[in-house]
Amino acid sequence: MAASTPLRFSANGRDYRLPANPTVVICVDGCQYEYLEAAAAAGVAPFIAQMLSAGSAFRGDCVMPSFTNPNNLSIVCGVPPAVHGICGNYFWDSAANQGQGAEVMMNDPAHLRAGTLLAAAARAGAAVAVISAKDKLRRLLGWQLQGICFSAETADQATLAENGVDNLLQLVGLPLPPVYSADLSEFVLAAGVRLAETRSLDLMYLSTTDYVQHKAAPGSAEANAFYAMMDRYLARLDQLGWAIGLTADHGMNAKHDAMSGAANVIYLQEVLDEWLGRARARVILPITDPYVVHHGALGSYATVYLPPGFELAPLMAHLGELDGIDRVLGKSDACAQFELPEDRVGDIVIVSRQDVVLGTRRERHDLSGLTVPLRSHGGLSEQEVPLIFNRRLKAPLPAGRLRNFDVFSIALNQLEPR
Repeated sequence: MAASTPLRFSANGRDYRLPANPTVVICVDGCQYEYLEAAAAAGVAPFIAQMLSAGSAFRGDCVMPSFTNPNNLSIVCGVPPAVHGICGNYFWDSAANQGQGAEVMMNDPAHLRAGTLLAAAARAGAAVAVISAKDKLRRLLGWQLQGICFSAETADQATLAENGVDNLLQLVGLPLPPVYSADLSEFVLAAGVRLAETRSLDLMYLSTTDYVQHKAAPGSAEANAFYAMMDRYLARLDQLGWAIGLTADHGMNAKHDAMSGAANVIYLQEVLDEWLGRARARVILPITDPYVVHHGALGSYATVYLPPGFELAPLMAHLGELDGIDRVLGKSDACAQFELPEDRVGDIVIVSRQDVVLGTRRERHDLSGLTVPLRSHGGLSEQEVPLIFNRRLKAPLPAGRLRNFDVFSIALNQLEPR
């Protein structure tokens, strides 16, 4: 950064210091604290063990619903979905289709209602790079960003004009990874390290994929191998002098019968059709995205749209009696409790318990791609996430609820310099 560069910048009502030392924030998709503890305890992740013991380590909450898009955007905006507008991977857009409404993926920056702190940092003079695993996030994370921004999924297509970098496969030294693989996350981390080694950067955001976490529980051989791989890249970034903040977009839990391995699913659209008659209620599953092989579009959060004037209270009470339901909330209560935008949420919000997922109709969920019993997310049971750093804090954090979208504030404002 030039000598005349301002020392601070603001985004969405929060103030940040521009990094005196290069700083990276990593969102490890689907990473609950237990994955880190297990890998550290097994001795396969010594640098993570050091971060947990000698750095700064906290447990915080992600935003609800505990899905990828709302949480990644909360992290890079520093605020909840009520402010930035991204309340799921997927939603019912009542204004689409000439006012008739349509089910829409929330991948387009047109759905964003707030700028990112990454773009604000770049405008203030920081050299910024963003790497996502899947291309679904790239345009959202890179909105209005003057810097480097690409996805591992389409790294072979990156150009200087579009992404701020080219010849990525040659730079990283790895082949283009399959989208359904641990290699996709490794490419993100390897590319981050290579950029740190070859570019003069101030700030990076790296976002991985939860392919492994959907398949493997904390402490399993497959999970420990993934975190051992990640550990090597974190250690290299630390060696290069980078301040590191690590968090997650959500946790992950088993959603199947422990004996049979069969998925525990409540098919809400079928239930409501039986109760109310077909096509009276519309169930929207915000977990839905273009990558459903590993979860079948089944998560622990759903929202229901009903005809105008419909009496909600009896139906909500009836839904709350279903075995496997954790919480049933009306729109206003759900948006107040979960900090969501009211115009993008249905009349009722339903959250299932830890071991149960919510679907629409059986025929709309292809589970043939599941090679292991279902693990998924979306509910309050997946809300706790880690916030760990490779440096000590200058002073204790203020009392109160810690959120994953505080990670940039802590990394930029609160960490001791090396």
